[in-house]
Amino acid sequence: MKRNIFVTASLVLALLVALPVFSQSVNKLSKKEKKEGWTLLFNGKNFDGWRQCNGTAMPANWTIEDNAMKVLIGEGKKPGQGAGGDILFPGKKFKNFELSIDWKASKMANSGIFFNVREVPGKPIYYAAPEIQVLDNVDASDNKIDSHLAGSLYDMLPADPKTVKPTGEWNTIVVRVKDGQVTHTQNGVKVVSYTLWTPEWDALIAKSKFKNFPGFTEGISKEGYIGLQDHGYPVWFRNIKIREL
Repeated sequence: MKRNIFVTASLVLALLVALPVFSQSVNKLSKKEKKEGWTLLFNGKNFDGWRQCNGTAMPANWTIEDNAMKVLIGEGKKPGQGAGGDILFPGKKFKNFELSIDWKASKMANSGIFFNVREVPGKPIYYAAPEIQVLDNVDASDNKIDSHLAGSLYDMLPADPKTVKPTGEWNTIVVRVKDGQVTHTQNGVKVVSYTLWTPEWDALIAKSKFKNFPGFTEGISKEGYIGLQDHGYPVWFRNIKIREL
């Protein structure tokens, strides 16, 4: 009898410890977050407020799954071939802000998160906007360059790969932009910092694949939209929230 009481008490204790984890709300703001000025950009139910980059509606290869938005491989496409499904939240251009997004990658997946997006007709989302890389660091074909790993400023500054969780697990990236000073914090660890519109920024561009992109050489925008990339692999996004600074 004493043993049964001990087992029962241990089980109750374990459930109480786990309770905060299970009670965490997805795609909802706490009272503290609301007071701090956070706003949700995704409600977990539909794509209200989002549309295709250089389009008017959501692309066909996006769906809602398990309270997350999911980009799929486009019809008739092979893995790694985007279907023109890059998307934007065009309701507001942001300048100084803190953006938080949960993301989860499938095996070999590749995608990206963009800020200060300037739409250029006929050009992809990355033509004139910085990209925070989303990647399966282990199996993706684009894992040979350190600045192409998850959390990095794509093709410019690398993030510590030890901060990334395995494929199928949720990661949280927080991007803070204040008067041109930018930080990426991945799963609670600051992994990248840089300052836009400086000689150092120009040097990063000159050494990257963007050196001949007019969207970069002419200068990226001082403000812009938030965007997500379709790179031809299944990737999930949720808890997309932002606050202006």
